[in-house]
Amino acid sequence: MSKPEPSLDQMRELPLPMPPGWMPQTWGWLALGGLVLLALLVWGGLALRRWRRNRYRREALAQLAALQIAFDDDPQALRELPGLLKRVALSIGPRTEVAGLSGAEWQTFLQNRCPTPLPADFAERLARLAYAPDAQLRQLDAGELFAIARRWLETHHVAA
Repeated sequence: MSKPEPSLDQMRELPLPMPPGWMPQTWGWLALGGLVLLALLVWGGLALRRWRRNRYRREALAQLAALQIAFDDDPQALRELPGLLKRVALSIGPRTEVAGLSGAEWQTFLQNRCPTPLPADFAERLARLAYAPDAQLRQLDAGELFAIARRWLETHHVAA
C-alpha cells in the first residue's frame, strides 16, 4: 500500500487558546487589591485633613505676599507684619498664653515653633516697626523681615 501524498487540502487550522480572564484567579489578588484600595483611601483622607488644617497657613502666606506688594507703594504696610504673625500665633497656640507675649517671650515662642534658627533680635525688630518714624521704615531691611516671616509661616509647627 502506498502512502497518500500530503496536500494543502488536508491541513487544518489549529484552534486558538481561550483568552485569559480579567478577574484574578485567586482570593489573594482580591485581598491585595482591597488593601491597596484601602491604603489609597486612608492616604487621601490624611492628605485632605492636612490640607484643611493648613488653611490658615495658606491664607497667612497670601496676606504676607499682599503686604510685600503693598510695601512697594506704601511703607506703612510693613507695620502690619507683627499683627499678621501674632494672628497666626493665636490660631496655633492657646490664646491665654500667646496673647500677652512680647519681647523675649515672643522671641522664644517664635523660635520654639520654627525648626530653623531665627535671628536673635527678630521680635525686637518687629516691635520697632510699631514705633519707628515713617522716614525710618524704608531704611529698615524690609526684605529680610519679609523673608524671615515667610520662613516662619511656611515651617512653623503646631504643638500637639
